[in-house]
Amino acid sequence: MEGEPPWLLVNDIGGINGILHSHVPFLKKHFHLITMKEFLENKKNVGQKIQAIYLWWHKPAVDKELLQSLPNLKVVANSGVGMDHLDLKLIASFGVKMANAPRAVSTSTADAGMALMLASARRLVEVHNISISPSMEYCEADILGVKIAGATLGIIGMGRIGYKIALRAKAFEMNILYHNRTQRKVQEEQAVGATYCKKIDSLLQQADFVMVVVSLTPQTRKLIGKRELELMKPTATLINISRGAVVDQEALVAALQTGVIRAAALDVTYPEPLPRDHPLLKLKNIIITPHLGIKTDKTNYMITEEAVENILAALNGLPLPSEVLPS
Repeated sequence: MEGEPPWLLVNDIGGINGILHSHVPFLKKHFHLITMKEFLENKKNVGQKIQAIYLWWHKPAVDKELLQSLPNLKVVANSGVGMDHLDLKLIASFGVKMANAPRAVSTSTADAGMALMLASARRLVEVHNISISPSMEYCEADILGVKIAGATLGIIGMGRIGYKIALRAKAFEMNILYHNRTQRKVQEEQAVGATYCKKIDSLLQQADFVMVVVSLTPQTRKLIGKRELELMKPTATLINISRGAVVDQEALVAALQTGVIRAAALDVTYPEPLPRDHPLLKLKNIIITPHLGIKTDKTNYMITEEAVENILAALNGLPLPSEVLPS
């Protein structure tokens, strides 16, 4: 029908894997929304109308079967930065463009990284549990934390998010080291007082806090394993806000149990969530949050705005602001 808005496929509206109800009016200004349930009920008739997919926390799964059933699909927009859940080459082979949302997520993810570091350093979860316990009994040694000011933070991955972490860490009077595929410009390093470590080993040996902020690729899978953990100080803390599989979780369990490192704070695991009997869940020297990095109301809305911007660009034959190409 002439004048009909383009059709956008989403997994669901509301619930665990659906777009937020508060985002629906904005999306409906630009698109005709169709859920996976509606699509599957009438696949033959509606498949040819769908021109875009908006992934909300990795859903729906974009596989070969789905791509074959959407002959007029132009773009897949992802609600986040990481694209490791997608087969980029497969999608590109269907002539479909892909986009993520790097601008929207960087600030909130950096905040989450700092929150985890501070919570671990000052043992906030442990002292909260003491404070609400019936007896409220504790020894001074039970609540001694680690001083942040003057400590050394090692940032692995100095992209958009890593740099924002460095800006925040500077305000906390931390010494900042970073390891990255490419060195930042001198003026960028000076702005945050960061020192480049060409080799990751050098950073691991010096840092009091190691924060991992890299994308998950074949090269970064289990980037932090037994060898890397043993290079860290026994008083050091590992913080992971990238992807769970960047850290060898079995090696991390052993390191935390035997005092190879002091503590860990994870916003990501593999799988997510962990099985309820996983040994990481039984340790006292760890904080685990359920991938909170970008979960603020404002950031979530900004993600949807960025996705819409990319989708509309693709449908109008314009360059995508946040296009992701298969490597």
